[in-house]
Amino acid sequence: MAQQEDLPLAGIKVVEFTHMVMGPAAGGILADLGAEVTKVEPCQGDNTRRLQGSGAGYFAMYNRNKRSLALDLKSAEGKDIALRLVDQADVVIENFRHGAMDRLGLGYTALSARNPRLVYCSLKGFLSGPYEHRTALDEVTQMMGGLAYMTGLPDRPLRAGTSVVDITGGMFGVIAILAALQQRQHSGRGQQVTSSLFETTAYLVGQHMAQQAVTGEEPPPMSVRRSAWSIYDIFHSAENERVFVGVVSDTLWRAFCAEFDLDDLAADPALGTNAGRVAAREHLIPRISALFASLSKAELMAKLDRAGIPFAPINKPADLFDDPHLNASGGLVPVTLENGQQTRLPALPVEFAGRRLGVRRDLPSAGEHSLEVARSLGLSDDQIDALVTHGLLKGIDQPVPES
Repeated sequence: MAQQEDLPLAGIKVVEFTHMVMGPAAGGILADLGAEVTKVEPCQGDNTRRLQGSGAGYFAMYNRNKRSLALDLKSAEGKDIALRLVDQADVVIENFRHGAMDRLGLGYTALSARNPRLVYCSLKGFLSGPYEHRTALDEVTQMMGGLAYMTGLPDRPLRAGTSVVDITGGMFGVIAILAALQQRQHSGRGQQVTSSLFETTAYLVGQHMAQQAVTGEEPPPMSVRRSAWSIYDIFHSAENERVFVGVVSDTLWRAFCAEFDLDDLAADPALGTNAGRVAAREHLIPRISALFASLSKAELMAKLDRAGIPFAPINKPADLFDDPHLNASGGLVPVTLENGQQTRLPALPVEFAGRRLGVRRDLPSAGEHSLEVARSLGLSDDQIDALVTHGLLKGIDQPVPES
């Protein structure tokens, strides 16, 4: 496993005031890349730790490789610790409601006055404009940004099956942070950068907006779209298992026909181009469906793989735990959940010189690194003990004071 000093962002210090998905995802990417990320959370711990249902995996997925500092930001003493930490930081990330950080005295204006080199990343529902005061959620912006419409049926908008806007918005935040750090190399100054859910959604559906501009027609939802290719469908194998297959070029068509002994189709000049094959879909699809239904799933996928045809079994997320490619390539990394259970979750999907990035710090308990951070900021043991006693600082083994 790579040591922190060998990683791309080694030496970059990040202070993260975040919860839920968007902010932690941004901080998690920076942490995986080697930044020293300190997550500041309340003494009772980030509420995201306690989510159930579809939110039960949020904390576990986006908070590895971070330190946890648990303190009371509303107290003068807790705020002082946060300010000391920010004074030494390169980056601050926050994703709270509009104005919340300013009210705590931790907004960009206050912090940049103390640390002019600070890059301050705000992750919001909307960028500047008439909507900027609104509170947004991933699902809210999927609905208003057209993504839910494009995902569902014409009369039934449907959110995507993951927090795609939160995660992608966090990624855009990271892109902005890295760009601002690069600009700081020349200017010597930091700046505030902002990423948002709504504008991220607009960017994601931009291809459909462009499609309408190009064709003059409003694009239908992807569930009922007119396919751009002749074979681009889900088929059933002999066991009634489902496999997606896409033949998306003339070269792939020839390889497909050769592998499946479709000599008559390969020789038909009307099928020599994609446009011709699309025009013949009504006749092609039943024949291809019958052919695939005569083969086992393993046989079908082996032939598609051999021919170089894009294909995919229809998996559930649970199937990825045992995926041979992910397990062979470091695509899943070990983490320990708060209940002590061991699991493996997806690594950052990049390689550096052929090397995947792993886990240097397991998921932190709330306040696990509070004492370590406080000492590094120059607080004495007596000062730390007093803060703990008064419930303003939470260490890993200390009980949480009742509110």
